[in-house]
This record gives sequence, C-alpha cells and structure tokens, in this order.
Amino acid sequence: MSPAKSALLAAGLVAPLAAVLVGASTARAQTEALTTDGGAGSPAAAPVAVQPAAPFAFADFSWIPGGAGASDRPLSWGPFVGELRVDTVYNEDFSRPIDDTISGSSEVFRSGEIQLTMLGIGGDFFYKNVQARLMTQFGLYSETTPRNDPSAGRGQWNLADAFRYISEAYGGYHIDALNGVNVQAGIFMSFIGLWSYYNFDNWTYQPSYVSSNTPWFFNGARVQIFTSDKLKIEPWIINGWQSYGTFNQQPGVGGQVLWRPTGWFSLVSNNYFGADTLNTPGRKRLHTDNSAMVKYYDNPGGALSKAAASLTIDLGCEQGGGVSCMEGNAAAPSQFFAGLMVYNRFWFDRDLFGFTVGGGAIDNPGRYLVLLPPINGATAISGTPYFTENPGDQFKAWDMQISFDYSPIGYITFRLEYNHRVASVPYFTGHEGVTPPGGNQGAPGSFVPGWNPDLSPTEDRITLAMMVKL
Repeated sequence: MSPAKSALLAAGLVAPLAAVLVGASTARAQTEALTTDGGAGSPAAAPVAVQPAAPFAFADFSWIPGGAGASDRPLSWGPFVGELRVDTVYNEDFSRPIDDTISGSSEVFRSGEIQLTMLGIGGDFFYKNVQARLMTQFGLYSETTPRNDPSAGRGQWNLADAFRYISEAYGGYHIDALNGVNVQAGIFMSFIGLWSYYNFDNWTYQPSYVSSNTPWFFNGARVQIFTSDKLKIEPWIINGWQSYGTFNQQPGVGGQVLWRPTGWFSLVSNNYFGADTLNTPGRKRLHTDNSAMVKYYDNPGGALSKAAASLTIDLGCEQGGGVSCMEGNAAAPSQFFAGLMVYNRFWFDRDLFGFTVGGGAIDNPGRYLVLLPPINGATAISGTPYFTENPGDQFKAWDMQISFDYSPIGYITFRLEYNHRVASVPYFTGHEGVTPPGGNQGAPGSFVPGWNPDLSPTEDRITLAMMVKL
C-alpha cells in the first residue's frame, strides 16, 4: 500500500480527535479512487463519484488535545488500522511518601518509581460499512480506572474485573447519509473535560481537576451524526457517569456537539443527565462541559511553529436524595460542581519541542466528583471514614502545570513536567503515606485503630514520561 493510500485510509478510520470517527464512506471512496494508479481490483480509467468531504478533514487539527501523533499509521493492513501505545513514567512527589502512593489523580499513582501507566494494543476495523475499535489497557490503568467506578458494587458478575483490561471496545455501522452517520455501541471515550484519556495525546501529563475528575469513558451507545465536514452531533444512551453498570434503575443520557468552522478554532459541548449516586435513585445529576480552542499563531517554518490556547468551563449539580442543586439548607445542603481550566501551548522548531503552561480550579461541595484518596485500599465503592464524601462536605482546589516536550519523531514524546496542586482540606499524600504500617488492614477503606493517614493540603511533583504511539 502506498504512503498516500495509507494516510487516506488512516484519515477515514482513525479520528484526528479521538472523540470523532471520520466519515468512513468518504474515506472508502477516496481510497478506492487512489487505486486508479494500477492497484489491484480497479481499472486505471474508472470514473470516480464525487463524495462529500470527510468530516474535519479540511484542515490539520493535530494541535488540539486528543489529536497528537504522526498521521502515518505503520500498523495498517487491508481493512485494519493498528494502534500501539506505551506510556512509561517516573514521578517524584516532593513529600517523598514512604508508601510511594500519590493521591487525587486519575493519571499519576506512584512516586519514586519507574512505572508502566499503560500498554495498549488494538486498532480500527472497517469493512463494508461495519466498524469496530479495540484498545486494551495493561499496566496501572487496569487497576486505577476500575477502582473509581462505584457502579460495580451493585449486582453480580464483578464488572470491574470484566472490563479492567479494556479502554475502548465497540462495534458499529456506518450509514451513507448526510456527511456520514455512525451507530456504535460498547465502551468508548467520553472526552468530557477536553483532555484525552491517553497522555500521549495531550498538552500535559497531569490535567487539571476538570479533566481528571470528569469521565474518561462511557459504556453504552452513541450515534455520530456528521451534518457537514464542520459539525458533528452525537447523542448518547449510556449506563452512567464513567461507569460499567448503572447506579440505580435509570440510564444516563446526553450528547456532544463539536463544531470546527475553520482550521484555527474548535468548540465542543458535552451535556449529561443521570441518577448516579449508588443506591440513591432520588438524586439526579446534571452536568455541562464546554471547551473552546484557538490556534492563534501558525508558522510551520519558523522558530515558533505555532501557538494555541484552550478554555474549558464545567457546571453541574445534584438535586434530591438529601441534597439541593443551589439553594441548600441544613436538611438538603447545596451540592454542585463548578470548574475551569485554561492552557497555552507553544510548538518550536517544526514541532520538535513543545511548551505548555496552564491550570485550573474547582468548587465541589458534597465532593461527589472528587477522586477518593486510596487510604487503606479505599475504592469508590468502599469509601473511607478518613475522607468523607457526605452532603455538605466542602472541597475547593486549584492547580498549575508547566510541561516541556521533545518529539524527535511523531511516534514518541519525552515529557518533563512540574505540577503544583492545592486543596482547601488535607487531601494529597504526605510523607507518612496513606497505607497503615504493615500494609492494608481489614476491609478496603476501613478504620484502623491507632492510625491516621498523612494527608496534606498541597502537592508538588515532577513527572518524566516516555510515551509511544504507533
């Protein structure tokens, strides 16, 4: 297969932003058109029908979080475009926790060690309008991501174990209507909070709280409706908020609208409604997540290749079941989420180097989206008396990140990053750690007589990562 043909096939099967699957019928028509160079199965002078433009293919959007990496896909064969990811990292927490445990992150977990965050292998299939995608997750993600889902505590068959080695797995069917319509079901990326689940794709390794505390995946069904090459409308019916199962009897509903009118601007809005407090069906959650991205400088041959900025604003609240959306009282405290994150990214020397600075803040009374510290093995199901998540419990936090990247080729990135994070209550792991002497004791998250975890309201750390995407 020629390089040009491989690139077009990749453009049709693998989204430049992982939340977007490019219209497969267009890619197929473009690929078939290329076979007029003498490729097998096509006469040299065969006429080519005019097809609508592939969604978002009119410009290069690799500058947007979620779209990084080389456009060439070396693991392609026939109807399959392969993908291999390796994310290896070293974190140094300035607190030097004696149990090497980092709290409060969905990307960073151990201090003072070289660790494999993720090994993923899979790819995209397309044949006669039938689609499928698979991406595995081995390494720390296979343990840390499922422990943040309390829905597995309802019912049998241990959903957390069933899905822990899968980050994406869905099938679908492409309909040749409008600019392309995809009907898909399975586990797919949510991309609420703008940053990608895969650290290679992002401007920083540790995202701010809005991304780190909002969903990375959904389990359910979606319909991607590309009304043009600039607009996608995507409704969802899903089990719940980053959950393998449902929390009560009601599924979650929502959707995404993605608009890219030019190559230098992108606007995405995600909206969600569900009943997502385990065994509390009367409590409903509403959440809106909105991001604007602007590439305000572009000079591919210059010392400064390009520059871009992003702004993400999230608002949400819960109502019923002992809490109130905004006007709270002693019987039903106010329980809401308000967050933002702002980043500025620079690329230098034909994208050989990158520099990002940014951060954000959240206010989340009730702590219903705050990641639970793993104190004495605590999970989202077990909870812990050492860090409660009761109605009225207050939590405010802010953070900032500075990140330096070196990408000698589009398949690999070396990243050096500094993070400073602050919370209104003791939350991050201190020097004495969050593990009882001798290891975890009793049931996960339970009280240990005579012992308390060492929690700090601040955290400073350095991250050094090597990330591969083929």
